[in-house]
Amino acid sequence: MSIFDGQRLDASALHLDWEGIRRQRYSDKYFVNIARLLGALNAQGYTYAGSHGRLPAEQSHGLPIGDMEVEMQWFTRRRGTTVVAGVDVALAVLRRATGYWEGERFIPTADRLQVWAVQDGDTVAYHGDPLQVQPVLRVRGRYRDFGPLETVTLGFLTRASRIATNTYQILQASGGKPVLFFPARFDLPSVQALDGYAYFIGVQRYNHDFDAQVQPFISTDAQGEWWGGVGGGTTAHAFLACFLGDIPEAMVTFARHLPPEVPLIALVDFNNHCARDAVTVAWTMFQHYRAALEANKPEEARKFKLFGVRLDTAGDLRDASIPPLGSPELDLGVNPRLVFAVREALDHAWEHWDLPPRWREEARRYCQEIKIVVSGGFNPEKITRFEKLGVPVDFYGVGSWFYNNHGPTVTDFTADVVRVKVGDRWVDMAKVGRRACDNPRLERVW
Repeated sequence: MSIFDGQRLDASALHLDWEGIRRQRYSDKYFVNIARLLGALNAQGYTYAGSHGRLPAEQSHGLPIGDMEVEMQWFTRRRGTTVVAGVDVALAVLRRATGYWEGERFIPTADRLQVWAVQDGDTVAYHGDPLQVQPVLRVRGRYRDFGPLETVTLGFLTRASRIATNTYQILQASGGKPVLFFPARFDLPSVQALDGYAYFIGVQRYNHDFDAQVQPFISTDAQGEWWGGVGGGTTAHAFLACFLGDIPEAMVTFARHLPPEVPLIALVDFNNHCARDAVTVAWTMFQHYRAALEANKPEEARKFKLFGVRLDTAGDLRDASIPPLGSPELDLGVNPRLVFAVREALDHAWEHWDLPPRWREEARRYCQEIKIVVSGGFNPEKITRFEKLGVPVDFYGVGSWFYNNHGPTVTDFTADVVRVKVGDRWVDMAKVGRRACDNPRLERVW
């Protein structure tokens, strides 16, 4: 699966449209046309007879162009360090879809390729010089058999590496506080397995580099399909609307019907009064928690342990918990002042509860152990600002920024033919401005 376990993804687990990939439905047409042309030239017995090539005539004339073998390298142009992901998927595509068609019969030829690749989770660096790149994949073989797969393999590498690297950068900003993966609603369902896998790779890379133990949190089961993860989540605004905005009643019902393994996180911005509603929910849940413990039902009590509250205030609203200061940055949405207000309210809520003395310490722990989850417009810049200010956030929920592909996050991969085989020799044949490059992390796959 990655450098972290030394395994490669099993192609059978990917559930890709192998028939469509083999039939080149997803390949740029110019690659398809080139492969078909080379096949036709081979059938005609065409050999090179040009006079403007880079090789002298005695080396080039008579070469069977239709069967030309090439060396191709895949690399990223994202500046700085990229956490690589999507390599195993690209390898699966090459292994299952390299070949050609004879009528309606596909003839696989992947075993004739020579393939080198890094592992998912490896890192590569690029500093703007295309003559100094670090390939993540290198293939030697007959071009017309695998050339049309360039589109598909680049697509997987680009998307997965972008998400993995963005994940890594978000975790750097959060200082290792967990980041919930919430982008599923912003793209097609068919990409969820790849996206969740890329997020998982980014988390693992962060843990590897910083000796951390950050846990991945995904929102759909599909996002965990390739690595064994299971979707989880809090409650939704729609759920609270079904309960007429009664957050405590909604959460009590939630707790009663779901197993205690499901973290109980209350969404408290529905009525735009986060601090008040967080305290009300905490008091309501604590009463059920206390009753279960007094009845000697510890497993029942676990259901009513309020794990956290989530703040998701819209960016054009000022929550009633904080007075206006006249600045959108200080007043609107989920801002530092709001988080501090909620934390302060929860930490001291127990002081105002009517409890027997023996329950007061338990109530204090209950309130002060409640986590705060924030979501809504978070990106590395906003998270960095929160962390610099010491805002008491425990979890960050991030959505569309995982897909960010603008400016410094542009993660475009490209592939170049850099050598051709002439007789028994591999001859440099890159376009001007490119060259064959090495990467010590490349390892022979087959």
